[in-house]
Amino acid sequence: MPPVSRPIPRFIADSAQESRPYGRWQERLKEFFAVAASALAGEAGSEPDLEAVRFFPERTWGGRTYVPAVAPGVAEVGGVVPEFFGHVSFLHEPEGEPGEMTAIADFTDVTAAENPDWQLDLNDDVIGQWRSDGGRGGDLTLIWGTPLVRGALAVTAELDGEVLDQAAVNEGRFTLFAVDAVHGFGDELFLEIKLWNRKLQEIASESLYADDDGAADEED
Repeated sequence: MPPVSRPIPRFIADSAQESRPYGRWQERLKEFFAVAASALAGEAGSEPDLEAVRFFPERTWGGRTYVPAVAPGVAEVGGVVPEFFGHVSFLHEPEGEPGEMTAIADFTDVTAAENPDWQLDLNDDVIGQWRSDGGRGGDLTLIWGTPLVRGALAVTAELDGEVLDQAAVNEGRFTLFAVDAVHGFGDELFLEIKLWNRKLQEIASESLYADDDGAADEED
């Protein structure tokens, strides 16, 4: 097979080992996420509802594991309940205990509850950079979300028709890790997230396209 013109990496992160954390480990993750999310309460106008935190399947890349999370606010702000989102990440130490645990969070007032026409509720965060030759590259992006249509069995992250990552939908949640906003190969390329049913039929699709202001089509 000859060399390809766009050597964009595929399936670069480890697959999820669990659908979501449980028990004492979940409580520990919640403590870290709570610190990051609660720091935004003044700006958001509401504290996060830490009893309603939802964790998503973890993904590991570069020796670091990322566990995404989402939590609603406890109060309405301007008629909308804000949503806090982010992730807790850590390194696996040789003894098996997680090390260097950190958490980041953000919030949005653009939520699925206010947009009944949405088919996917997505969050994303740029974790790092992928660099190719000649100044080409893209954003290594963690994506997590929830299907808002029935029958979703699997989800893919596609770039110009090529699948860069895929995952099962577990307990109505999924996490992906792929290169987004790829530049230097002609037009800038953005990920498209697609849902698939048991018959491998596409049932929903959403782009991670970023507009001229740098904001995502869906902030959440």
